[in-house]
Amino acid sequence: MTDQENRYETIIQKLRDSGHKITPQRLAIVKILARSEGHPSVENIHSQIAKDFPTMSLATVYRNIVLIKSLGEVLELGFPDGSNRYDGNKPYPHPHVICIKCKKIVDPDLDSLDEMKKEVELETDFTVLNHRLDFFGLCSNCKAAKD
Repeated sequence: MTDQENRYETIIQKLRDSGHKITPQRLAIVKILARSEGHPSVENIHSQIAKDFPTMSLATVYRNIVLIKSLGEVLELGFPDGSNRYDGNKPYPHPHVICIKCKKIVDPDLDSLDEMKKEVELETDFTVLNHRLDFFGLCSNCKAAKD
């Protein structure tokens, strides 16, 4: 079973365990979130399922994402302009690299992040419960287009 299949099954099981109905619309949303390499927005998810569920509203998609987020199965990346994006692959704090032009989001694997968290805790005498680390720049495609 692939990581995406595992994520899909994990989210569905969490919904079942919490007593929520497993509707075809909810399954479609979970499927997109479970393979969310590009960190889709609510609008993006809505447009992907609109063909199969033409009467589903944007608000319904949003409510389902909020529900899945409340179960700890999706990470919300909030941005000041309101263009929130969602990560169902890695629903835990991890770093992101974000292109300021095309809005592409990539998840780098940083082995040093745990050490950085420990260093922050030692330096501040805080117990870090959550964190967000974002790097902003130009992706290779946008950088090439600029040159």
